[in-house]
Amino acid sequence: MATLYLIRHGQASFGKANYDQLSKTGWEQGRVLGRWLADKVTPTAVFSGDLQRHQETVAAITEGYGQPLPALQMNAGFNEFDHEAVVHALKPEWADREAMARDLAQHPKPAKAFQMAFVEACQRWVSGEFPGDYSETWENFQTRVCAALDEAIANAGGGDVLVASSGGPISVVVQSLLDLDDRRALGLNEVIANTSVTRILFSGQRRNLAVFNNYAHLEDAAPELVTFR
Repeated sequence: MATLYLIRHGQASFGKANYDQLSKTGWEQGRVLGRWLADKVTPTAVFSGDLQRHQETVAAITEGYGQPLPALQMNAGFNEFDHEAVVHALKPEWADREAMARDLAQHPKPAKAFQMAFVEACQRWVSGEFPGDYSETWENFQTRVCAALDEAIANAGGGDVLVASSGGPISVVVQSLLDLDDRRALGLNEVIANTSVTRILFSGQRRNLAVFNNYAHLEDAAPELVTFR
């Protein structure tokens, strides 16, 4: 059986004007992963979503890998859901970044306050009770992620494949393989580390989860690089 290495992007630039770019930590996480992969896998194909943080993660992995990888093939099906739209459906006032910053500043731990609001917003989205509030429903998100996975496997040439994506799509893939309910799928999203590797064994129509959320490459090389956002 061949292996699909489903990789969460490196740390993005939370709180910056362009969240989608990798932080310095994110770039280094990718390089460390590339060095770790170099003596373990020779991929026949490399995929990612078309977000900047996905493409930069592949670039960082390539730097660490030390030799050329197959040309990157982008598939928007691997993109994360629109987290801003999901949050704003719960808290419309947060569409104003200054208003959101003022609101969060009232909490002793602003990052934790945002995370709690984010979890609540995701639960509202996944509930399916307010479909008109979202341009992409949870069900549509699940469908396009699984379609992207099928397409990557179909175009892997029968060999191992690398896929750089985000926590949401990784959670959906694991959900589909383990037949998890939506609540458990959301729980997975909260614990997926940056540049962690989830391994899926595949052959024809068979897919099996072998490893979930492995970030030993960071723990062994530089534990301070372990991040979750």
